[in-house]
Amino acid sequence: MPAHDTSTTPGGRIWLITGASSGFGRSLADAALAAGDTVVAAVRRPEVLAEYAAAHAGRLVPVALDVVDTARAAEVVAEVVERFGRIDVLVNNAGRGLVGAVEETSDAELRDLMDLHFFGPAALVRAVLPHMREQKSGAVVQMSSMGGRLSFPGVGAYSATKFALEGLTEALAGEVAAYGITCLIVEPGAFRTGFAGAGALQSTATVLPAYADTVGPVRTGLPDSDGSQAGDPAKAAAAILTALDAERTPLRLALGNDAVDAIRAHADAERADAEAWEAVGRATVFDV
Repeated sequence: MPAHDTSTTPGGRIWLITGASSGFGRSLADAALAAGDTVVAAVRRPEVLAEYAAAHAGRLVPVALDVVDTARAAEVVAEVVERFGRIDVLVNNAGRGLVGAVEETSDAELRDLMDLHFFGPAALVRAVLPHMREQKSGAVVQMSSMGGRLSFPGVGAYSATKFALEGLTEALAGEVAAYGITCLIVEPGAFRTGFAGAGALQSTATVLPAYADTVGPVRTGLPDSDGSQAGDPAKAAAAILTALDAERTPLRLALGNDAVDAIRAHADAERADAEAWEAVGRATVFDV
């Protein structure tokens, strides 16, 4: 990227969005551009965005980044700051699914998914924070999932990575609020993003008959749902911008009827358990 020229700095926000070639990333890029902002689209193959970039005259800038390359993450942030002088919104969006029972999932699969959904985003957060703290403003958007709040058979590995990301971000929000930096964890349900496609899920090679009844329906049902999900990615992007522009940005934003219903039901069940076992939990302290 060429050096920063203050005379040509865009007036809108500067976004850095990973996985911006499709799905939520592309929808967020569209929404940001429509709002008059500038988007740096971090993707593994920038050439796929050539036409998209040409249509937006310098306001859509593709950059090469494989999120699991944490050293490259710091370089990309430095390049964006050098060109535009700041980063206003970081969106950690790049990701994929993985279906399999816990017993079916290998260490390599767990580590690869954690690199993509946790260590990669963490590296980008660490890289942008010094700039956001200096400018005393900024937003970190973590694209999680309803699977970041609850889990079910077949998605244990995926949920584990999103649980980790949400835990990190909840702490982060408290650490950076004094610097004018907000954090938004987005928890979508089923949306028409291509996420549920058979290729995107990259199911485990090991399939154990023992889990045919519990994991089997998930293994077939998710790919079968691709293209018919109720969630509209463009409306999701608009909701995210609304949350970022609100007087008080929420820490978590559930998107879609399925996500809202499931998260509320899960919270109710957790509260019921906590109340039912409260006396047992409180009885474990030393007698005075």
